[in-house]
Amino acid sequence: GDRVRVVSMGEFSRELCGGTHTRRSGDIGLFQIVSEGGIASGVRRMEALTGEYALAYVHENMAALQETAGMVKASRDQVVDRVRALVADKKAGDKEIIALKARIASKSMDNIDDDIRELDGGIKVLAKQVQIDSPSQLRDLADKFKTRIGSGVVLLGAASGGKALLIAVVTKDLTDRFHAGKIVKAAAQVVGGGGGGRPDMAQAGGSDPSKLNKALETVYNLS
Repeated sequence: GDRVRVVSMGEFSRELCGGTHTRRSGDIGLFQIVSEGGIASGVRRMEALTGEYALAYVHENMAALQETAGMVKASRDQVVDRVRALVADKKAGDKEIIALKARIASKSMDNIDDDIRELDGGIKVLAKQVQIDSPSQLRDLADKFKTRIGSGVVLLGAASGGKALLIAVVTKDLTDRFHAGKIVKAAAQVVGGGGGGRPDMAQAGGSDPSKLNKALETVYNLS
């Protein structure tokens, strides 16, 4: 209507009344903010619980803290330090695992000369299944293979998380004859997937890693 109730807190805040009234703050009892965040440009929303609902919220948090303390075998006042130490240990362990897997993947380069075939015209082609966990690791390994082969085409495949990962790389001197995107697309169709990319590098994936070896063989049909 034409008349509205305005609530002010000094010069700091002046708001239209939200509709819920209390005579004094003491009537509210326990007050617990549970969330705060932006909902639009220049607009933020705070949500809170009061009275018995706020008390129940505090009890739930205390119960969760007590359960966590039991899980990490620490007293409640030691929980934060204990969890912080566990997180640090996990991060260190993850880094060590990544480094170990990288070393294992690098061993795939041992004796690769035995895996290289030459097509008509002396084009070197290497197709190999390797052990890695992520597309980024596959890219790193493909770069190393490309450097080692000097001039040629490389197609690598790996099984990770129940999926097939593929990458094709073509050295710069051969991109006018062979397109990595087309090479990896043909291989991906065998493992039930698709993909593509640049003439010199392309990645793809598929749902059937059991057919990786068959997919890798497609690179030898280059013409």
